[in-house]
Amino acid sequence: MAFSFLRILTYVLGLVGTSLLLPLGIAIWKDETSAIPAFLVPMLSGWGVAITFWLRAHSRPRVFDVQHAFGTVGGIWIAICLFGALPLYFSGCFPSFTDAVFESVSGFTTTGASVLSDVERLPISVNLWRCETHWLGGLGVIALAVALIPLLGIGGFRLIKAETTGPDKAKLTSLIANTAKMLWFIYMTLTAVQAFLLWHVGMEAVDALAHAFSTMGTGGFSTRNASVGAFGLPTAEWICTAFMLLASVNFTLYYRVLTGRFGEVSRDSELRTLLALVFCAVAFATAVECSSWSEIGTTLRSVAFQVASIISTTGFMTDDYLTWRPAAQVVIFILFFVGGSSGSTAGGIKVIRWTILGKQLRNELRRILHPHEVFTLSINGCSGREAFVPVVASFVFVYMLLVLATTLAGALAGLDVFTAFTGALSMVGNVGPAFGGLGPTSNYGALAAPLKWFYMFAMLAGRLEIYTLLILVGRTCFLRNHALFCRTSEKSSEGRHVCFSSGRERARSYELDPHSCGHEDRACIETAVKVGSTEDK
Repeated sequence: MAFSFLRILTYVLGLVGTSLLLPLGIAIWKDETSAIPAFLVPMLSGWGVAITFWLRAHSRPRVFDVQHAFGTVGGIWIAICLFGALPLYFSGCFPSFTDAVFESVSGFTTTGASVLSDVERLPISVNLWRCETHWLGGLGVIALAVALIPLLGIGGFRLIKAETTGPDKAKLTSLIANTAKMLWFIYMTLTAVQAFLLWHVGMEAVDALAHAFSTMGTGGFSTRNASVGAFGLPTAEWICTAFMLLASVNFTLYYRVLTGRFGEVSRDSELRTLLALVFCAVAFATAVECSSWSEIGTTLRSVAFQVASIISTTGFMTDDYLTWRPAAQVVIFILFFVGGSSGSTAGGIKVIRWTILGKQLRNELRRILHPHEVFTLSINGCSGREAFVPVVASFVFVYMLLVLATTLAGALAGLDVFTAFTGALSMVGNVGPAFGGLGPTSNYGALAAPLKWFYMFAMLAGRLEIYTLLILVGRTCFLRNHALFCRTSEKSSEGRHVCFSSGRERARSYELDPHSCGHEDRACIETAVKVGSTEDK
């Protein structure tokens, strides 16, 4: 299985290396000679390892079970973050490799938390690469690989499930590769439309493309220190507001619109809840912040932008919400707990989970008042969805547990409690800015190196919905219950090679096809571990 992981990893690295062509071309065009090797060397290296594995192993079978899919996705995301840090570090724009990796992790996870205080001093090509990492990580690098590389078709659905967000993950089409292609086509189309609109209203072409990358990826990196507000273009702010909200909507809804299934879109519980939250937040904060009717237009634009930025976890800023009135700041603080829709590029807990918990709470209150009646949980017009409740509740519990652990790490590093807590919410929710010393006008450059590495783990865990990264590093799954090893010299009574479990529980065997246990060049019988069974013989 290790060979299969390396093969998929090299293909993805080759794909990420190909994406370096864009900033490399900008570096050549803008005559940024110092940045050219920074992009050229990693690009050629990525191509080299990908071609090598392609020539050696393109005909070998590829099968991913659940545990290997989670491990593969987690390992690939760590690797591409390290790979993406190479151009940043080689460019000489970052003082240490830790800072370069932090910026890369923040980019690919679409967090947008930067260690830089002055991004305008960076070469244009480096700034574009920072924003492009948002775009690559937004919809998912592995989803892009499944769409473009036919070899990833086998087991591709498991890989995408381990990378995508939300409690309900399903295919749009019968083939997962076609699903990935359709989603990426919608993603690229929206990005192109926004880039054109931003260019049309006055942004330079590179700035428009960079901010389209960041907006659709819900990342937040900008080519200006003052973010979108630096351009002084109110129309551009409204465009970014609209596309931040579009990026926080489940992308499967756009597919349903294209196929004429408007009824399914109108019945979508998550979309209706998201729109209601945005409307209430904007209306309340605008009412609090607006001091006169003459300022209502400016106030509405500023509030709408900040609300869209936080609920979509983009992190763009045109105003410092720390200077707002306390009641309006509370609105922003609450949105840190929400996030966008499942199946979108946004981070956070996701609106659908709060919708499910809210409806379950309503049913519990009804049962108290009417103990003899039967109540069901309805999502998207479909009843009987109670099975989602324990799944959602356990996720929210683990999510908040990670937030508390990250808060403790920040407090140990010297941050005050509120800054540490909101910083943890920002890291795990992939928001970017926080409150206190990590507010929208601050950066993460002054943090201690150990805290930066912990924040990197939190950002990756949040982007992969926690479970993927926990399974990758968890001792229980890989070293006790699900670790497998092959005894190549032993055979079963039928003369077949046998794959034994290293777990301590008694197990029973199931005959599978060759390679199905994930060990190359052997026909094995996988041992399924029965948790809680009798002791080993």
